[in-house]
Amino acid sequence: MKKKALSLALCAAMAASLFVGCGNKGAEGSENVDTSGELTWRIGGIGPVTGGAAQYGQGVKNAIQLAVDEVNEAGGINGYNISFNFQDDEADPQKAVNAYNTLKDWGMQILEGTVTSGACAAVSNETYADRIFQITPSASSTTVTEGHDNTFQICFSDPNQGTVSADYIADNKLGTKIGVIYDSSDPYSSGVYQNFAAEAQAKGLEIVAAEAFTADSKTDFTTQLQKCKDKDADLLFLPFYYTEGSIVLTQADKMGYAPTMFGVDGFDGLLGVENFDVSLAEGVYLLTPFAADAEDEATKSFVSKYKEQFGDTPNQFAADAYDGIYILKEAIEAANLTPEASNEEICDALVAGIQNVDYNGLTGDNMTWNDLGEVSKAPKAVIIKDGGYVSAE
Repeated sequence: MKKKALSLALCAAMAASLFVGCGNKGAEGSENVDTSGELTWRIGGIGPVTGGAAQYGQGVKNAIQLAVDEVNEAGGINGYNISFNFQDDEADPQKAVNAYNTLKDWGMQILEGTVTSGACAAVSNETYADRIFQITPSASSTTVTEGHDNTFQICFSDPNQGTVSADYIADNKLGTKIGVIYDSSDPYSSGVYQNFAAEAQAKGLEIVAAEAFTADSKTDFTTQLQKCKDKDADLLFLPFYYTEGSIVLTQADKMGYAPTMFGVDGFDGLLGVENFDVSLAEGVYLLTPFAADAEDEATKSFVSKYKEQFGDTPNQFAADAYDGIYILKEAIEAANLTPEASNEEICDALVAGIQNVDYNGLTGDNMTWNDLGEVSKAPKAVIIKDGGYVSAE
């Protein structure tokens, strides 16, 4: 099985034409060929590149493109190059299904996506019915994989995030009285919170306030913040996305309330929120499988290439997505698949094969998957210092 050394070797090659490959009909009767008439692997991607979660989707799109270029330059997968097509869903479930149908018409064989949990859950129903293998870089809700044997996660599941967050806070004595603000209308946020609360009790953490909001009330958090402040919460656990996170930090500052702030992977992107005073993020913790400042050679190579090509520092969603292409490559090669196979044949082979993969990548060593589609890998924590992410360990 391929280890980090192989990832580094593949990383050394970069930039090639994306749409090259050899000629035949793929699944669903669509021509699985590129403009040069050559047969290729058709991998689709779905995520928000516009709207409030655009940083996530753009990072995923960029990183998949980077990995695809590297794989194609290095000879493809089993001798066949990858064609990549990414569609915007604006983090909306119905738009995600529309994007999926566009990709299916294009001849997609494998889907890496979608990026957000609600959209991914909707698309998982479609890929399951069509027997298209799906691997999501960042959709963490258990609703994504429940009842769908064809869908696998590269990111932590929500229960995992909630549990390890409570463990980290307790083990590092970051707070004695915990306040929680969460989105009760979002499966991602409420799922993380529920498991955090259970583990917090087991670890002896005192949750003094648990305040909910919904998608219809996510611009004013003063009531929730005041309740946490009145209960003397010295740490706020915030399991939601970076846009709302920037509002919470801004409003807490105006109230003169400065507890330790602890987010999960949804906070990745906080420093890029338009018109946000990033000094307010100083000292914020977030749980992540990837730290862009890590000193291992694989991370340094990825970050350098990503910055050179896209002019930005990659977030954890980008790192997960980059790993995803190499995970697919390993699983496809282990199954000895070629693009002539039908979607169902590819799906069945990868469902069986990915559980035998033991992958070392940017977001974890010895990554493995269970039959529920959940990944096993060690979490990391970062803290925001001087306008950037640094490892908290």
